[in-house]
Amino acid sequence: MQHLTVLGTGVLGSQIIFQSAYMGKDVVAYDINDEILAKLPERWEYLKDAYRRDLADATDEKLDAAVARIRATADLADAMKDADIVIEAVPERLDIKQQTWEAVAAVAPAHTIFATNSSTLLPSDIAPFTGRPEKFLALHFANEVWKFNVGEVMGHEGTDPEVFEAVAAFAAEIGMVPVRIHKEQPGYVLNSLLVPFLDAAAQLFVKGIASPEDIDNTWRIATGAPSGPFQIFDVVGMMTPYYLNANSDDPIKREFAEIIKRDYIDKGYLGKGSGRGFYEYK
Repeated sequence: MQHLTVLGTGVLGSQIIFQSAYMGKDVVAYDINDEILAKLPERWEYLKDAYRRDLADATDEKLDAAVARIRATADLADAMKDADIVIEAVPERLDIKQQTWEAVAAVAPAHTIFATNSSTLLPSDIAPFTGRPEKFLALHFANEVWKFNVGEVMGHEGTDPEVFEAVAAFAAEIGMVPVRIHKEQPGYVLNSLLVPFLDAAAQLFVKGIASPEDIDNTWRIATGAPSGPFQIFDVVGMMTPYYLNANSDDPIKREFAEIIKRDYIDKGYLGKGSGRGFYEYK
């Protein structure tokens, strides 16, 4: 699978695009309008700096070659025309994902494999909207994919086992360590562990127990972990926790979403990738 199309160029979508191109794939970056796509060159420069910092083999030549393999378009049919595999990284809302896949199914070639990068939603809830459920599954990445390089592969009951293995092989080709998930599980392995941890931190913050800085310091000092939960929120970006919590039955979670929107999203503080979230970044 040489030709990849990524739907959505947000924090994680742009990382998947760049990492795949860095590993030699030809990548089409799709988003809904040219205004969004016009910001991508700045994003590539940010990621180049991150690769130089974290990867010993990240030469200027390899990084420039990666950018040269990326083509951006806001035309969905154009984005799909050569795709061997499509990875969807649109906002974490079931209705948005379902509508996206309906649109993709109408224009994608018959051979194209479909994969969602959804953090918490089940493939079986999306598969009926793809028009090819046997070729649909989840391929989930962790943020900062170039160094936290896990690729969780999770199908549903209707996923063709050969497609499952092909996607696991593709994950390895783009530098991921494939993790095969044997049953559908909201959050896979990674987020089944991470989300309760972040929820606990958010509750401490909303209830006024401690500040984000003190919560993070406590976790780092007491466990030796490199990052606290609010530093992780900044890496994930504000939009994902907002969408996950905004319609929760838990009033604490809804209040956390309101705080994120009012004090961060509405001010343009979208997390580490934008230069500011709970913390400021150069």
